[in-house]
Amino acid sequence: MANTRKRTNLSMISEDALYRKVSWRIIPLLLLCFVVAYLDRVNVGFVKQQMERDLGFSDTVYGLGAGIFFIGYFLFEVPSNIILHKFGARRWLGRIMISWGIVSGAMAFAQGEVHFYILRFLLGVAEAGFFPGIILYLTYWYPAERRARVTSLFMTGMSLAGIIGGPISGWILSVMSGVHGWDGWQWMYVLEGIPSVFLGLFLLRFLNDRISDATWLSDTEKTLLSERITQDQLNKSQASFRDMLKNPRIWNLAAIYFCLVMGLYGISFWLPSLIEGMGVKDSFEVGLLSAIPWTAAAISMVLVAASADKHRERRWHVAIPALLGALGLALSVHWAETPSLALLSLTIATMGIATSLPLFWSLPTAFLTGAASAAGIALINSLGNLAGFSSPYAIGWLRDATHSTAAGMYLLIACLLVAACITLTIPARMVNK
Repeated sequence: MANTRKRTNLSMISEDALYRKVSWRIIPLLLLCFVVAYLDRVNVGFVKQQMERDLGFSDTVYGLGAGIFFIGYFLFEVPSNIILHKFGARRWLGRIMISWGIVSGAMAFAQGEVHFYILRFLLGVAEAGFFPGIILYLTYWYPAERRARVTSLFMTGMSLAGIIGGPISGWILSVMSGVHGWDGWQWMYVLEGIPSVFLGLFLLRFLNDRISDATWLSDTEKTLLSERITQDQLNKSQASFRDMLKNPRIWNLAAIYFCLVMGLYGISFWLPSLIEGMGVKDSFEVGLLSAIPWTAAAISMVLVAASADKHRERRWHVAIPALLGALGLALSVHWAETPSLALLSLTIATMGIATSLPLFWSLPTAFLTGAASAAGIALINSLGNLAGFSSPYAIGWLRDATHSTAAGMYLLIACLLVAACITLTIPARMVNK
C-alpha cells in the first residue's frame, strides 16, 4: 500500500516544474560564482596596457603570464575533482573560491615579471577543480536529456563576466587610478577578488552536496529526482582513472576541447586589445564595447542549448558554432581597418566560440558516470585548458614577431576548424541523448 501511494504521489509531480524548482535554487548561485571566477581569470586582459606600461612588460611577457595560470590549473585539476567527488561539493568549492579570491587580490602587489608569473601560477592552482567540479555537480542533479540547457545557463556566466566585467573593469581603471597612491590595475585586482571570498563563505553555508541533502525538497521529490539520475547512469562507463588514460574517446574529447579553448582565450584575453587596436583608447569605452560580443554570446548560448535538448542532437550543435567562430575570426582579419565591421565580426566569433563550449560538455557526460565522470571530466578539462596557456602566449609571441594580430587569428581559426571536424567523427548514438 505504501509503495502504491508513493507511486501515485510520483505520478502527480510535474517533472518540468520540479526541475524548474531545482534550477531556481542552485543555478543562480553557481552562475554568480562562475561570473566571479571567469572575471578573476581573465581580468588580466583589461589591465594589459597599464601593467605593460607600469611594469615594462612586452606582449610576449604578458601572454606568458596570462597563460601560465593554466599550468597550475592543469597540474592540480584531476586530484581536485576526485577530492570533490569524495568529500562533497559544498566544502571543496567553498575552499576553492576563498583561496583564489585571496590570490587574485594579491596580484595587486606584483612587482615585475617573476611576481606576475608566480601569482598567475598560484591562481591556477587555487582555482583548479572549480569548473569541472561544477560540471560534475550538475550530473548529480540532472539527467543527460536536461543537462545541455542547464549547463549553458551556468556557462552564460562566462558571457556575463564579459558584459558586466568589461564596464566595471574599465571604470575601475579610469576612476581609481592614483587613489591612495595605487594604480587602477592594482585596485581592479583587489576589488574584483573580494567577492570570491564572500561567495566561497556563502557556498560553505548554503550549497547542498546531493539530492538527499536538500531540505527544500519533499521526500517524494527527492525520490523522483534520484530515480531519474539512477536511470541516466545505466550503461555508462564506471572505468578507473587509469582506464580513462587509455580510452581514445577521452583523448578525442580533450583534443576538441583544447581547440575550442584556444579560441575562447584568444578572444577573452585579447578582445580589449583588439578593440584598442581599432582606435578606442579610453578604458571605460573599451570595457563598454567589449560587452557587446558577450551580450550576443549569452543569448546564443541559451537558444542553441535549448535546440540541442529539444532535438536531442549534440554533435552538430557543437560543430556549427565552432565553424561560426572561425568565420567570425576570419572576417575580423579581413575587416580589421573598419572598426564597426571588425567589432561585428568579433561578435560573431564570440557567439560561435562561447556557444560551442557548454554544448561540448554534453558529449563526455553522456557516457561517463560516478568516479569515472569525476576523473574523465577533470582530465578532459585540464588537458583542454592547456590551450589557456598556449593561446595567449602564442598570440603574444606572434604579435611581437609580426607586429600584427592576423597570424594569431589564423592560428585560432585553424583550431576551431579542427574542433568541428573531430566532433563530427564521434558516433551520434553515443552522445545524442
